[in-house]
This record gives sequence, structure tokens and C-alpha cells, in this order.
Amino acid sequence: MVDLRAKPFYLDDDAIRWVEATLSQMTLEEKVGQLFCVTVYAADEDELDGILSIMKPGACMYRVLPAKKAIEFTNLLHRKSEIPMLIAANLEKGGNGIVEEGTLIGSQMEIAATDDLSMVEKMSEVCAIEGKAVGANWAFAPVVDIDYNFRNPITNTRTFGSDTERVAKMALEYIDTIQRHGIAATFKHFPGDGVDERDQHLVTSVNTMSCVEWDSTFGAIYRACIDAGTLTCMPGHIALPSWTKKLNPSIADKDILPCTLSEELMSGLLRDRLGFNGLIITDATTMAGYTMAMSRRDAVPRSIAAGADMFLFTRNLEEDYHYMLQGVLSNVITSSRLDEAITRILALKAALGLHEEIKPLCKSYTNSVIGCTQHRQWASECADNAITLVKEQEGVLPLNKEKYKKVLFYPLESTGGFFSVKEACYKVVERLQSEGFDIDVFSPTQGMEGHTTKASSVIEKYDLILYVANLATKSNQTTVRIEWAHPMGADCGHYINDVPTVFVSLENPYHLLDFPRAKTFINCYSSNDSVIEMLIEKLMGRSGFRGISPIDPFCGKWDARL
Repeated sequence: MVDLRAKPFYLDDDAIRWVEATLSQMTLEEKVGQLFCVTVYAADEDELDGILSIMKPGACMYRVLPAKKAIEFTNLLHRKSEIPMLIAANLEKGGNGIVEEGTLIGSQMEIAATDDLSMVEKMSEVCAIEGKAVGANWAFAPVVDIDYNFRNPITNTRTFGSDTERVAKMALEYIDTIQRHGIAATFKHFPGDGVDERDQHLVTSVNTMSCVEWDSTFGAIYRACIDAGTLTCMPGHIALPSWTKKLNPSIADKDILPCTLSEELMSGLLRDRLGFNGLIITDATTMAGYTMAMSRRDAVPRSIAAGADMFLFTRNLEEDYHYMLQGVLSNVITSSRLDEAITRILALKAALGLHEEIKPLCKSYTNSVIGCTQHRQWASECADNAITLVKEQEGVLPLNKEKYKKVLFYPLESTGGFFSVKEACYKVVERLQSEGFDIDVFSPTQGMEGHTTKASSVIEKYDLILYVANLATKSNQTTVRIEWAHPMGADCGHYINDVPTVFVSLENPYHLLDFPRAKTFINCYSSNDSVIEMLIEKLMGRSGFRGISPIDPFCGKWDARL
């Protein structure tokens, strides 16, 4: 049923014998357990024993942990697992996707802004080296979504931008590099996020492209990933009506399902049409985009029956395991479909060499590579080459404390997103204060019409106005937009025609939608310390702006170009 010698597994005789022997010795309950990739939070023996008392999962995903705890848990995991475990993490930006001390090289969009494939290689190498140092062997990356819709609140800087060719080239560089280091890559989120403006964490989103449009964009990227030998794919809770209807012309609109439940998309399109032979793992099944599609007791086994090989996360470990087991016993998941899924899971493990002896992790090695000098230098290099001057009012830059003796600072800060840095806005202020600038942080007054602050009191007092926005994408939000302060948008650009104004976005690159007439606008794509340090260098004129926009920062709006 599964060609183990073919792409992407390429197993030899010994590895195939291990897969076949392991499969033949497994009980039904053990097979059902292997279908699950569970998540790890506490990363201690009590948590692991609790999981193993219910099932023997095939994989687990680490949320970000202290490195010491991650090492200890990995060693414990291997001691207690009869079949070696896949250990996954969101290695999208660097080692920070698995451990607190890990290096954040840059978001995928920051990498794209460098327009340099060697920067992709460096980021991927950091993901691999720092991830492997604590036991990771599976990266839930790269994100190969195309950021077509600037209103999408989840793709954004997680993508390599809006150009199909650039997304493909950079994705392939990531895949090649990380798999060379012995970590499985995952192209996600099939059949393609970034078209809808809604978030699949909250609703089943829809890719509205026609079959022809899809084939030349998302389809082209997926074919390239498959041809490159990517080991795994992660479907999203995303519907693709055009291809669903083409493969099943009689289907009613009400029966069109997200990919994670769709036989048409996982088996028909991904397997049969595109020829993917690797492992398919659903996106997190705790998302509303999944749970809204049908009753969970039906959905859990349906994902495997429709073509997925692994099931990511549970809402309730015991209940979901029971649903899956009942799905097998009632033949929703046939024995042949179950064995096919388990074969691919074991094949992935063998392709990564997990069927051979696994040695305990070395703490001294881990400490020497995580956050090392070389990796921090690469993060600075990435920031230096990515920060983008989108538009500039002549004569405003560079900043100079003699020219701009008094600065009014407007912070636009969120509570943090996908690995963004909280209070990064204030780090910018602290760095400028250390450069000698006298800075006041804006505080809105409460007066309404007729009683607001006099314009003259601002215009005559301040030589420069600086906005710094740190509004990042994150799960469970519907927009990434500026919410201006009360009363009456007190922190809007009321003085841009009177006082030189600079707007810096650390994260979301689309803020010209809400501040179109900002005359000097800078995109950074990340909020880590390396970006802030290089931003200061560029604001002060000690380093030039080198980044290129991987997306349309003007959001298609004519006034944003003014």
C-alpha cells in the first residue's frame, strides 16, 4: 500500500524489515495510540505517565520549554517508549520555537525581505541544530501559505510573502536544509491559507480560488515541495470548494468539508493528483475550524478514514482515544486504512533513523549551541538586511538628537503573538533614550469636542513624533489592526502636517491601511532584540535600509502611497 523505497522515505532493506516487523507485533490499541500526536506542557514524568496510562502515542509536540527541561523530558520519553517517538515543534523562525533560550533568527517574512536564499539556509540550520540539541526530529514548518489577503489575521509574517515564486524557492531551501540535518520538514497548511480573511482557529476558512488559479499558485508550491522529497504535510481546516466539486461533482455545498476531514482533498488531490507519498498530519484538531464541521465523535475517526495518517492534539485525551478506537471497531477506519497510516508513521521514524539506537542527549553540547554567538550574529545579519524603508519624507531621516531635541512617542502594543516580544515598543524608546533623546510617552487626555489638547501645545513642544507598533498575529484574533485610543482617536496622526513623523511597525507590515498618510514608514517583520538593535542603527543613519517588501505594504490603497 505504501512504497517505502520511493520518495520521500527511501528506506533500505533493514529499515523496511523494522517497519514490517513492528507493525506485525502491534496490538489494535497500540496502533490506535500511534495515530496521535499529543502536546506537552509540563514535560515531567507525571504528565508522561498520565498520557501512557491512556495510550501509547506515536508523537508529541513540545510547546516552548526551558532547555534543561526539554532535554530531561526527551531522555525520559525515549526510556519509556517501546516504539521511538516523533518529537515535533513549530520551528518556523529559529530555535525559539522549542526552547526559551533558542535563537529567533527572523520571521519567514523577515527572511523573505532579505531576498537572500542563504538567509533561509541559516535560519533553517538554527532550527535544526538547536531543535536537535533538545531532541526534536520533526519541524512543523515551513509555512508555504501565500499572503494574498492583507486582512488575514494569521498568515501575515508567518509566510514568505505574496509572490508564488519566492515562497516556493524559500520553502525548498528550508526543506532541503532541515532534512539534511535529520529533521523532517512539513509543508503547511494545505490546501492553502492566506486567501480568506478569517482565521481557521475560529472558523473553517475557505480558499476561494478556481482550480486553474490554485494549480498555478498553491498547487505549484505543493508540487515543488513534493518533488523535493518533503517528508510530511499538514492540512489546515481550510475548504477548497473548486477542487472538492471537481473531484466530487455531486457534492452539496453543506457537505464541503475542511481539508482535515475531506477525502476529496487529502486522498483525491494530495495523494492521487499530486502524488504525495509522505505522512499527512492534521493541523490542531482543537481549533474551531475543525470542531464546527461535525460532531467530534464522528470527526476524530473521519480524519484518518479520509486520508490523514496522524491526528494532532486532543480536546480530551481519553475521550478522543475512545472515539478513534470506536471508529476502528465500527469500520469507519478500515483495517487496511489503519495499517496504511501506521506504516507511514513507522516509515517516517525509520527515515529519520529512529529505529536505530537513540543515545541520551548531552547537556553540555546543548548549552554550547543554543543561543550561541554564531546564531545571534545571523539574527543580526537577518535584521540588517530585512528592515524595509517603505516610504520616506525627505529630510526626516536620519534621526539626530540636536535636530530632534524633544520627541513624542506613541506606543501601539499588543499582548504578544506567534513568538513576538512583549513590550518591544518600549525597548525602542529605551535605546533611543540611551542615544540621548528626550522622549515623552503619549498619554491621551479625556476632553471631548471643544476641550481637547491645544494643537499648539504639541506642535511647539515637540520636534519629532515617533510611532512604534508591535501588533503581531496570534491565535484566536479576528484582525491585526490598530485600535486608536479614546477619545476620538487621540493617538491618530493629528499632527503629521506640522511635526515630522516616523512610523515603525515591528510586526504586521500592513499598518498603512490604518495610517495611510504616514510620510515615513518602516517595516521590520519581527520584534526580537536583533531587530530593535538594527532598527536603531538605521534610524540613526549608521546602517542603510536594505530590505525589500515581500508583500504590498500599501494594501492596494492609492492614498497609502502619498
